[in-house]
Order: sequence, then C-alpha cells, then structure tokens
Amino acid sequence: MRAARLISMVLLLQSRETMTAGELARELEVSERTVYRDMEALSAAGVPVYAEQGRRGGYRLVGGYRTRLTGLTREEAEALFLSGLPGPAGDMGRGDAVAAAELKVLAALPATLRDAPARAGQRFHLDAPGWFGESGPPPLLRDLARAVWDDESVELRYRRRGTEVERTADPYGLVLKNGTWYLVARIDGRPRTYRVDRVTAVRPTGVTFDRDDDFDLAGHWREQAAAFVRSILREEVTVRLSPAGMRVLPYAVEPYAASRAKEGAGPPDEKGWVVTVLPVESMVVAASELMRLGPEVEVLGPPELRARMAEAAARLAELYTSG
Repeated sequence: MRAARLISMVLLLQSRETMTAGELARELEVSERTVYRDMEALSAAGVPVYAEQGRRGGYRLVGGYRTRLTGLTREEAEALFLSGLPGPAGDMGRGDAVAAAELKVLAALPATLRDAPARAGQRFHLDAPGWFGESGPPPLLRDLARAVWDDESVELRYRRRGTEVERTADPYGLVLKNGTWYLVARIDGRPRTYRVDRVTAVRPTGVTFDRDDDFDLAGHWREQAAAFVRSILREEVTVRLSPAGMRVLPYAVEPYAASRAKEGAGPPDEKGWVVTVLPVESMVVAASELMRLGPEVEVLGPPELRARMAEAAARLAELYTSG
C-alpha cells in the first residue's frame, strides 16, 4: 500500500509541479504527517524531491525528473482521456487501475498538453447506462470480469425461463449495451451470449483456456445484435404514414424495422403520405408501438391489427369527448 502511495505521490508532483503537504494529503487521503514521512522516504530512495518555503512554496521535483510522451499531438492527447469509461471500468473492479493509468499518462505529457484532460472533461461526458434502468452493476460482474482478464474457465449458473441451468464456460468478453451487461462465452466450442444480471453463481475452475486470437468480440457482437433484432421481427404489417409519421417512426419502433420501412416505401400521394411494409414482433407489440404515432399512421393490414387500432382510437375519442 505504501509503495503504491509513494508512486502516486511522485506522479502527482510530475503532473502538477508544486503541491503543498495539505494538497497531497487531501489527494491521497492521508494525514499531513504521513506526507512528511513519505517525502523523507522518497528523498532517501534517491528521488530528487525538495521543499520550497514561503507562500508559494510546497514540494517539487528537480527539473527534468520525468518522462515525456513527445510524439503525441493535442488531438491524440485529448482522445486518450475519452478512450475509457470510468463508470463501467469501476463496475468491473478496474476503476483504480484506470485512474492510475490516467495519472501516469498525465505525468508524462509535456507541459503544453497538460490541460488535455480538463478540455476533454469540459466538452464530453459519457453516460453509458440507459434511462429508467436499475442502478448499480450486476452483483457477479466483477467475478466474471476477473475470469475474462485471467482467461479462466468458470462454472456458471444461469436463470432461464424460470429455471436455472449450469454450464462450464470460457468467458471471452463483456459487452455493455444500453446499460445492460452481457457475457460472451464459449461453451462446447461455440460462442454464446448471456445477460450478466441473470447469472446467479460463478465458480472459478482454476483452469485457464486457450483463447482464439482470431475471435473478434466487437464484430461478433454486431452480428449477434443484428441477428437478434431480425429474429424477433417475425411478422409484417402494411401501414400508411404521413411525412411527420415517417420522421418519428425510428423513435417508435426498432431502428432496423424503421429502416426497412423507409427502404420499401412507395411514392408519396398528393398529401405526402406513403404506403410501406413494417416488420414487427407481434400484432400486440405493433399496436402498442404504432399508437405512439397517433394520427400520423393508418394501419391497412392485416385486418386484426386495423380493428385493434380502430377500437383503441374509438376509446380514445370517447375519453376526450365525453362529459
């Protein structure tokens, strides 16, 4: 623990040049007395640290005692501080590692690029979780992340359709999608995907697996996500959309379905309305989604969905005209 604190102290002085004992104590969450002792230890170890007296004084390192990342442009330096997600990294138990890495990079930057993290932080904030979701990471996420890092096979217990199943899995990677964590694992030689919040138990086996270096986690996820959307859109409905309805359609239905509808749209009539075919999950789901468009959509078929929409519209009209 003390060794890590001493390294952090040196890196802080490299990045900020001069810091008082009080500032170092607050940053490292220790007492000023501990800072004094640590400074003596650093000096005894040969680190060229000294104290300046006076109002603007503090601890500093002898000039030149630092490494520099001289090949970085300003754009590259600022991009470094956008490349990670502190929240998800903390969920996986890597928050301290990310903070330490950023501190080391900051200490190595030339003085002209020392404002890179501040500029990036003022302009961009990455909020990965989705709206209205449960707060906090899944309880077993850190155990799975540890197994992913170590290439260690695990015994999984997973909740599926009201029952629990057990599998021996080689955890290849973790994916955060719209606030939900997914585990991509190889089981019996085939990649499978599991929601982490449905994993009820993780038992490390102590056995490492040989990772397939050709496996592309990002590419695999894109293919699986696209295949999943196509698989649930098993039915089709014919609709007539106003110009406004066509504009807001992507906000009411799956983007893939909206894209298909746009591609297959016929020529607009004299009022700008178009007829197209929309892929849907089911008639019940389609009714719920299309009701969001209000008077900007007319269902032409199948008849059962048109009847459902007409009934809902009649009830809505009665609600607003009665009394």
